[in-house]
Amino acid sequence: MTSFESPVKTIPAGVSAVFAKLSDLSNLNSLKDRLPDDKIQKFYCDRDNCRFSVGSMGQIAIRVVEREPEKTVKFESVESPIPFTAWVQLLPTPEGNTAMKLTLRAELNPFIKGMVSKPIQEGVNKIAETIAFIPF
Repeated sequence: MTSFESPVKTIPAGVSAVFAKLSDLSNLNSLKDRLPDDKIQKFYCDRDNCRFSVGSMGQIAIRVVEREPEKTVKFESVESPIPFTAWVQLLPTPEGNTAMKLTLRAELNPFIKGMVSKPIQEGVNKIAETIAFIPF
């Protein structure tokens, strides 16, 4: 397994609000209009599942596999060209904000690891950045 970690992002909201929003994937439907149509299509989410198509990668589906209130939300791929698990870690800050980090672990064979590691890391960073800008 290869791990990819985002930098820690600060979210200007309390950990309870952030956890409530991120632990229910149906809340991502509010972002549907902000997604680039040329990259992401057929976007659908319910409480535990999210499914979308990404250009040449094809269909990707994830599901929530664990929720640890106000600390962690864990996901796993259900359908993906590369099997992966991901989790969002949350930590309250003294200022009343939330520190957040996204980690993704993927099963990469040595042949494709060199080709996809950089785009995956960039994707993890972009997702973490996007999460930090969601209105909570």
